[in-house]
Amino acid sequence: MKQQHSRKPGMIVAEIVTALLFILFLFPFVLVLLNSAKTSFEVTQYPLAWPSRWGNIIDNVVKIWTSESVRYPSSLLTSTIVTVVSLVLINLFSAQAGWVLVRTKSRISSIIFFILVASMVIPFQIVMFPLLSWFRTVTVATGIRLLRTYQGIILAYIGFGAPLSIFMFHGFIKSIPLELEEAATIDGCQKYQIFYKIIFPILTPIQATVLVLNGIWIWNDYLLPLLVLGKGNDIMTIPLAVSNFAGAFVKQWDLILTAILMAMVPVIIFFLFAQKYIVKGMVAGAIK
Repeated sequence: MKQQHSRKPGMIVAEIVTALLFILFLFPFVLVLLNSAKTSFEVTQYPLAWPSRWGNIIDNVVKIWTSESVRYPSSLLTSTIVTVVSLVLINLFSAQAGWVLVRTKSRISSIIFFILVASMVIPFQIVMFPLLSWFRTVTVATGIRLLRTYQGIILAYIGFGAPLSIFMFHGFIKSIPLELEEAATIDGCQKYQIFYKIIFPILTPIQATVLVLNGIWIWNDYLLPLLVLGKGNDIMTIPLAVSNFAGAFVKQWDLILTAILMAMVPVIIFFLFAQKYIVKGMVAGAIK
């Protein structure tokens, strides 16, 4: 009983801190939601006030959807294609690489793994201009366009997303007993069958974690699409579209915030569907 009483104050403090953190992180979303239902004047004069008419959100959504400067439908399609294809390839290639690096006991595999881990700490700002130069060199050498194209931006996301993903898969695969693969080999399974029929389904929790972490980053990213796709291009992601919209309607903050809200909704829905796997996958990959 004494132990229970001594732990109660600590639990109360933890709950208070958790509630404060919840309010702190929820506040920006609530602020965007409230101001999306106001006029531009109300946003600038009364940013924390309750909206006088919630129907303004519908009006703003219609304006944004039909705006020629934003091109929201095509931008939404571009963001969806780039995000989905990048996630599928990152997930598949990283899982394969992590499995091979774990099961191949050699100095070369250890060196490759440590290089991948080391690349995670290199700031993006250091490599962004060499990346553009390398893309131009590849285009000259092969004739394959990488700048201002789908393949260029997807290739860039695979390169930047793979190191962390491989690191997470590597930690998770260590917990999978080798005896499963040995039994499959005895039954006559080839290497690709072992991976796709036995290993890959077991990786579901860590796959969800990798998809969520990379998906939120890719969907919301602005700098990499700006460098690779540029502005004024037919291929334009939602963050680029919102930035163009802000430049065209610099004083219409109600429309800008509504565009931001529309960009946030798909990520929130995706996160809610996959959230139960995030902690499970990260913890399993870290301690097993």
